[in-house]
Amino acid sequence: MTSSSQTQPTRSALYNRDCHCSTLDWGAIRGELRRRPNGEALCRMLADERPNVFAEAPIFVPETAVLRQNEIIAAVERVVALPAYRERVLAHAPSAALLQPKARGVFFGYDFHLGPEGSRLIEINTNAGGPLLNTLLLRGQNSACLRAAAGSYGLLRADGDGLDEEFLAMFKAEWRLERGERPLTAIAIVDENPAEQFLYPEFLLFQGLFQGAGIEAVICDPRQLEFTGGELRADGRRIDLVYNRLTDFGLSEPAHRALLDACRAGATVVTPHPYAHALYADKRNLALLTDPDALLDLEVDAETREVLLGGIAHTVRVRSQDAEALWAGRKRWFFKPAAGYGSKAAYRGDKITRRVFEEVLAGDYVAQALIPPSARRLAVGPEPAEFKLDLRHFVYGGRTQMLVSRLYQGQTTNFRTPGGGFAPVMVVRQE
Repeated sequence: MTSSSQTQPTRSALYNRDCHCSTLDWGAIRGELRRRPNGEALCRMLADERPNVFAEAPIFVPETAVLRQNEIIAAVERVVALPAYRERVLAHAPSAALLQPKARGVFFGYDFHLGPEGSRLIEINTNAGGPLLNTLLLRGQNSACLRAAAGSYGLLRADGDGLDEEFLAMFKAEWRLERGERPLTAIAIVDENPAEQFLYPEFLLFQGLFQGAGIEAVICDPRQLEFTGGELRADGRRIDLVYNRLTDFGLSEPAHRALLDACRAGATVVTPHPYAHALYADKRNLALLTDPDALLDLEVDAETREVLLGGIAHTVRVRSQDAEALWAGRKRWFFKPAAGYGSKAAYRGDKITRRVFEEVLAGDYVAQALIPPSARRLAVGPEPAEFKLDLRHFVYGGRTQMLVSRLYQGQTTNFRTPGGGFAPVMVVRQE
């Protein structure tokens, strides 16, 4: 006999299905941007050129799910702290990851799907984008709607107050871990062709945040960096700290040689760094963290093993000897490159062709159990449309600073779906 608790939708599921209120207030966002450096340019870039960066409405998540996600994050952190785990994952890491800085690494992104059996961690990123855009989004919500909702559910950091300061303090903490009380005077925000990146407006927001704190800040391509005289320089300016947004996680490309040389010489503080990526974000690590025998071999305690095996989407290394079984069961898997990011070169098994599967076998891939994302319905046209959603915890030093969601349609998050994009998270306190 099926209990009523199993058949009745939860309150958060009902809200995600039936609440079609639009809380996004572009007027408030434009007003906030105009108070920032490059305000008019930011208004144009976000409101006009990237209209789908912000979703029309929040998503609703039960508090129990958020608490469970925090348990999963804490369990991952406990395993990463084990010397045996570090030795295992560093064995296949690029040489740059063998440099072990004191800095922790800013803006880890723990990404979750809410499946029918609860929260599942599907990915960890070490250069997750969107934190300052989401503080802006929180300030750009219709306050009347949020006040009306407060009696039924709560919103994490509803107004975004204090988050900019917390993020700034994080960068200063990274600096102090490496340099003590020496003054932090210059930061470079580094990415390939930064002005062409979708999240370039956020680079400008970070530049304004740093400059407002009296720290010189430049946005530059890695090819603008020079390592000379024992110093890292960008267009002649000495750089103390690099906010690293590159997706060459091992700094192995020739264009990144100056930054790599500066890292090896200890001439600049880089955050996040290759060591952090090797410990957390290489997707082969998820195969290790969901392998019961490997966890026993690492002497992970029973409680932590239970949390990991029940809280991370099961992941395996793709090996040629397993090709027949993987192909036969492909509809159950999502194939991801070990060093991938942003869903690039990732394939759902139910849509993969034999030709692409052969390429996956020849590459360095993992297969992850397909965890369908939960849904959010929004009235963005004549009829309500269904969006997929995921949850991202921005984490520093093992602690969640901010919880956000992304709404999308199609195979992966894309910021192209009208009405979709980053969405605030409302936490339903009692189901």
